[in-house]
Amino acid sequence: MKRKKWDSLIKALLTTLAFTLNVVKIYENKVTQNNIFLVELYTVWILLFLLYQFYEKGEKKNKKSITILSLCFSFFMLFGYSYLKIDSWNLVLGNGKMGGISVILFLGHFFFLQRMLGMIDTWLQTKEFPEWKGTKWLGKGLSFFEKHPFGTSFIFLLLAWLIYMIAFYPIILSPDPSFQIKMFFNEHTKYIDWVIPRNDTIFMTTHHPVIHTFLLGGCIQLGRSLGSDNLGLFIYSFLQSMALAATLSYTIAYTKKIKLKNSVRILLLFFYAFAPMFPLYAMSGVKDTYYTCFVILYTLFLLDLFLFSREKIQWKQIGVGIGIILGMTLFRNNGIYLFLLSFPFLFFYRFFDKKRLFVLFACSLAGYGLFTKVLIPSLGISEGSIREVLSIPFQQTARYVKYHEEEVTEEEKKVIDHILGYEDLKERYQPTIADSVKNNYNKYTTEEDLKKYFEVWWHQLIKHPDTYIQATMNNVYGYFYPNSTRWYIYYKFDSRITQNDLVDYHYNSLNGLRTVLTDYGVSFPYIPGLGMSCNIGICTWILFYLVATVGVRRKEMLLVLAPTLISLLICVASPVNCYFRYAMPYVFMIPFLTVSLVHISKKKEGFYEKRG
Repeated sequence: MKRKKWDSLIKALLTTLAFTLNVVKIYENKVTQNNIFLVELYTVWILLFLLYQFYEKGEKKNKKSITILSLCFSFFMLFGYSYLKIDSWNLVLGNGKMGGISVILFLGHFFFLQRMLGMIDTWLQTKEFPEWKGTKWLGKGLSFFEKHPFGTSFIFLLLAWLIYMIAFYPIILSPDPSFQIKMFFNEHTKYIDWVIPRNDTIFMTTHHPVIHTFLLGGCIQLGRSLGSDNLGLFIYSFLQSMALAATLSYTIAYTKKIKLKNSVRILLLFFYAFAPMFPLYAMSGVKDTYYTCFVILYTLFLLDLFLFSREKIQWKQIGVGIGIILGMTLFRNNGIYLFLLSFPFLFFYRFFDKKRLFVLFACSLAGYGLFTKVLIPSLGISEGSIREVLSIPFQQTARYVKYHEEEVTEEEKKVIDHILGYEDLKERYQPTIADSVKNNYNKYTTEEDLKKYFEVWWHQLIKHPDTYIQATMNNVYGYFYPNSTRWYIYYKFDSRITQNDLVDYHYNSLNGLRTVLTDYGVSFPYIPGLGMSCNIGICTWILFYLVATVGVRRKEMLLVLAPTLISLLICVASPVNCYFRYAMPYVFMIPFLTVSLVHISKKKEGFYEKRG
């Protein structure tokens, strides 16, 4: 047998084992002849044969970037599976036996991913999308679409989403926006119990973005003045639907600006129209929808700077940029971190006018400061709790107490108890969500108390760094592991604001239609191919692919990708693992970014325009 055939056979065997071995049973020492594999034996042989053919047709050489990505993704697959199954890395590093098996699994995943990513990369770098002509009648429609890509897309999306607007009239409310509405009407909520109030008669806090809270409540008041609270809620959801439709339509129009073929625009349009996550989040009252719109616009603003404004940034652009940045920073509390961690890098790019960049940066920061540090305190609105940014260390402490309680000294117990409550801490610890741990945070904690806590935190880190690492990995692996499919969409009726007749909110009688649309939305992630578009792990992988390939060819595109990368970092620091609405800013952007940045990276002549 030739060497290549042996290579193909070995790779096929390793990959077959990676895909079929029942690792959990091996770890538990419960292996029998019938459960050594996850599937029937004949399926194993079929898979081995198919994978052998797959590797036989493979290319000998692979790009360094593809090899590095394959190594990273194989790591994600191994550890992600282990945490998904047993909330620890013991399926990988539990003992010598698991370590040896993990090497086999790692190599199996690596060879498969290297081959698959190489094929995808080759296809993307050589594929040219066709220009669709259409039939005589359809051709006229395509011609109109080409002349008016934004307006046509905007109307088409609203019409496609109309069935969701009717079915879920007036709005889909989940717990967060329901609590925001209660805060707007100055109802007592749990959030005011978490902080020391600025004003004992005002129950609103900055836990949720104040501007969004006022927008929600203001729409209800407008509807109430017209005779219907439900109408007010629909005014909000309709405005939000128009905002998301306009943002997505702008991405479609932008593909024409960078000279992509009309087939790309049509595919994006149909994807936006019929993938259920877009209309369902358009109708949902969560703050993340508006925030996602602003993050997309901010990314496009950066892309526009690099492609068309290298010589001169227009004052009009600066005004638009300030508006986008203020929207991004005010519609979600972590938007300010995205801005501060991405924008300053523009000052190091030699082509930009530094003075005008500084005006843009300073005005945006000043507007944010005036709103958050002057206006909000003057209204008596209380500051949110610092615990919201401490999910990572709190989870690490809780896991330490759960697994090393016998090593916790009495002094350490007192410090932890004062901050988080010690007695039931290990019972409250949930590996993939920090809420039950941080919800017991003592709002009267002082800076000195936090200093003592972090001294304990550091001492325990030194003793068991593996526990801290595992606590964090357990809380974030879903953002990197494609097989972790957790929460996805909102569709249920939330009755919180109907209590005490606060707001007259009710769905219409179209229960059957809501059920059909909900079933479609829930099942969409499992549709082969299309379903991957809402898989957080897959979207993260695509993002890494763009960094490793497009970023290598066009270094400035790394700054364009910065908002999506920082959004991922924010997810890592968040209290919940694999939470879709936290990942929305980059999940919603991935289709556009992929087709656009790959296209841009292949253009040697560039798009740059000089402006006087």
